Amino acid sequence: MTAIQKNIPEVPLRSPKTVMRLARLGSFHQCRLSFMRTLLRRLKREKWEFERPKFEINNIGVGVAIYTAKGPMRTYSLVCFAHDLPPEQRSDRVIAEAWDSTFALFDGVPDSRDIERLSQDVPKQEAGRVTNREICLSRANRSGRLFEYVIDCLSSGQQPDREQIDTVGYVMRTTAVYGSGKFGAADHEAIADRPEFAGTFQAEMLTVFLIRTFVLDLIEHMARERAPEVAVPLDPALRRQFGVGNSTGLGLAPFIVNHPVLLNNWIVARETALARVRALPQACAAEIDMFHKMLFRAQTNVDDWRSTHELQIQKLALLKSDLDTLYKHLNTNPFEEEFPWNRLYQWAEENLSAEGQEQLVSLMMEPYGEIVDGVTSCMGADESAAFRINGAMTLDALSDIVEDIYGWALKIDWTSRDNLARVWYVSEEKLEPRLGERFEELIEPYEQPLAPGRDVARLYKDIADWDKNAIIADFVLRHPEHRHIVRRVQIVAKYPYAEIQDNTIGSTLVPIDLLRCKLSFFGATHFDPRSDRWVRINMFKNAPFPHELANVDVDDWSYATPSENPR
Repeated sequence: MTAIQKNIPEVPLRSPKTVMRLARLGSFHQCRLSFMRTLLRRLKREKWEFERPKFEINNIGVGVAIYTAKGPMRTYSLVCFAHDLPPEQRSDRVIAEAWDSTFALFDGVPDSRDIERLSQDVPKQEAGRVTNREICLSRANRSGRLFEYVIDCLSSGQQPDREQIDTVGYVMRTTAVYGSGKFGAADHEAIADRPEFAGTFQAEMLTVFLIRTFVLDLIEHMARERAPEVAVPLDPALRRQFGVGNSTGLGLAPFIVNHPVLLNNWIVARETALARVRALPQACAAEIDMFHKMLFRAQTNVDDWRSTHELQIQKLALLKSDLDTLYKHLNTNPFEEEFPWNRLYQWAEENLSAEGQEQLVSLMMEPYGEIVDGVTSCMGADESAAFRINGAMTLDALSDIVEDIYGWALKIDWTSRDNLARVWYVSEEKLEPRLGERFEELIEPYEQPLAPGRDVARLYKDIADWDKNAIIADFVLRHPEHRHIVRRVQIVAKYPYAEIQDNTIGSTLVPIDLLRCKLSFFGATHFDPRSDRWVRINMFKNAPFPHELANVDVDDWSYATPSENPR
């Protein structure tokens, strides 16, 4: 630990009762701990080298390309297949069967036989099968608004209009980035001990980072092919404005319910980072200047953040107002007081919405990489270690845990149709999670165990009929239907941020809150819900490209640089 870390007094972490509510989790923003930023810091620190050994794409954008990333110990290759997809086949839906581009992250450098093998299966995605040499699979479709527009501009010798770019923010969007053994790819356990993949979703983030490079290379290549004497490449500064779009739906939503220990570790890391900053007794001029700069950028980011969904439009208006209120508050010189960050956060609790408070949490971390970034090493989880049920625990002890941690669930009327309105189930067609209406569809027999609040209330009711000194082993032998929730209660007793403290099957559930929580940890920006069940985002927008990493501050891209003075 550095000297500054050793001298920080303790500030309590925020209570799970405050943090683990869906409305707050659905207001999280990217921050220094986000997986994209963690990846880029490692790539620069370890001086990774990048090459493009193969780029065989024809004039209509069909062919194959390979991008390699060479680290201290291993090399990985993104194998990219570009296709000529008719517009009527282009879809954001996971059930699509054809895409403009398909990808595989290969462990090592593929030879001609590997490329031939991959060419037969990667374009098929779910219908194909890969091997444990492949770590991730992905696919992407062109943006109907920007892809051809940018090519037309470049092929005529012109740069695309910045405002047009900001309207969408990407020229391709992925509809999936699969890992962890999907379709025959390498299981997570096979790569978990590799330092470059320490933490969470680092292989997937590397995949998207390289996809972004391929997409922009493809755009410039097609422009040159169209008009070799006139075409120009993208201006480097303008090029950075393009990210990779992503369309994400309910398939992602149950993840944070199904991985309680992992969720706990993500939240603990974030809350620990916040507590460390709040505990600082003072802020120096450089740190204050950095905070001001990032606030200005956050304001610009809100101005550039567009959505057509009514809920998001309301949240953006609220966030814009919150940031204006925060900016005005800074004129009162709050940094002159002792423990200025703690006082600023306490002020925010009284004056800003949850959306504004969580934006402030992210901004407060920005000047303090020295005391914040290290907690990313604790964000992974070996969930198997917490899986075993302690059968010797008494039912009295189990009841005490339920009353202490799940009091919120015991207060809900579980006989109300509104509180039981939804059912999580798995689609037979695509084996993807879906959310249906319990009292309108014949789906209840297929319900997945994604309602911890209801299930713990049922457990508590049945425990009441037993001797309080009986042990769990005897109870679950007679009531195997409670095994999963008994395990969960014991996990949450050890990991206090492992449980979302809200009803996940009620009529008022907003599923995109679950999506936003997870995607904010990815580092996604510009959340644009298309309904309450799926959302478009942008990844790596404004980030440096591989060839730029060595010469830039890899944390100075999370928000665009304002072109004007702040509001």
